[in-house]
Amino acid sequence: MDFTLSDEQLMFAETARTLFADSCTPDHWRKMMEAGVARDDARWTSIVETGLTLVLLPESAGGIGLAEADFALIAQEAGYVALPEPLVESAGVAAPMLAALAPDHALLADPSATIAIQHPANPYVANADSAAAIILHDGGEAYLVTPDQVTLTAQPSIDPFRRLFSVEWSKDKATALGKADWDLALDRAALFNAAFGLGLAQRSVDLAVEYAKERQQFGKPIGSYQAVKHHLASAQVAIEFAKPVVAAAAAEIGARDVQARARVSHAKLVALEAADKAARASIQVHGAMGYSWEVDVHLFLKRALALTQTWGTPAYHRARIAARIFSQPMGPDQTFARENEHA
Repeated sequence: MDFTLSDEQLMFAETARTLFADSCTPDHWRKMMEAGVARDDARWTSIVETGLTLVLLPESAGGIGLAEADFALIAQEAGYVALPEPLVESAGVAAPMLAALAPDHALLADPSATIAIQHPANPYVANADSAAAIILHDGGEAYLVTPDQVTLTAQPSIDPFRRLFSVEWSKDKATALGKADWDLALDRAALFNAAFGLGLAQRSVDLAVEYAKERQQFGKPIGSYQAVKHHLASAQVAIEFAKPVVAAAAAEIGARDVQARARVSHAKLVALEAADKAARASIQVHGAMGYSWEVDVHLFLKRALALTQTWGTPAYHRARIAARIFSQPMGPDQTFARENEHA
């Protein structure tokens, strides 16, 4: 596969990187936590104005009409800053589902509106309290409600920026949308969470490297010691191995077959394992203070732990990989035959 990024893809990634770097710093997170707010309205306005919420929407629904591979780059940049706002689940999963079911819905005309989504794979709905609407499931059918039409009960989360809710609702107060493609929603969410995990992982390593350059022990930076170098090198290797796996999943997600599903599952597993490994390595490099609230890296670990258990647990995704292994021939001849189809 050719994973070379186009100029347009690089432009979107750079735009997102610059926007997030300027507007989403640890100081911003801490102010949000002190204020007890779910999102930063100024930052969300900038995200909307930049067009990041329209990437996956078709042009017929007022969107840009790009592909999952394009949005994955944005998700990775969002992960690098542990973006609190639900850009991935709203713009990457819920909005495209709504566009497929009701392309003329008024919500799609408002790019600033966030949409939460309930999915059979998840016990709770993230960020339902701050959403303009919630997509709910009943069997294979999708329904749309507003938060004031349902009863939301807050649930605990390890991640202070991932607000979870159980939802009690009735069909007589909901708008029926029809039969939805819940499998596609899960694949998209798993892929974008994998990309988000790559960003989390890289930021964790970068925080550790920065600290290791500054922290002195026995008269020289701790980063000069071989043990610290090896610790961070192992984390970086995990990231580099995960990158092509995520890229392959993004490239093949449209195939919608057992191979594509296995690639998505593989991506989620290795990317979030890399995020976990990198965050724990970063905490260890920071020493005892790495476990304290004052050091920022714990927030990256908490986000990685939260995302690991959502949109399919590790056991679920390993089962999908096993289904690929045991249902289709394996070997170089099969691998390269598949690659040639996409050449």
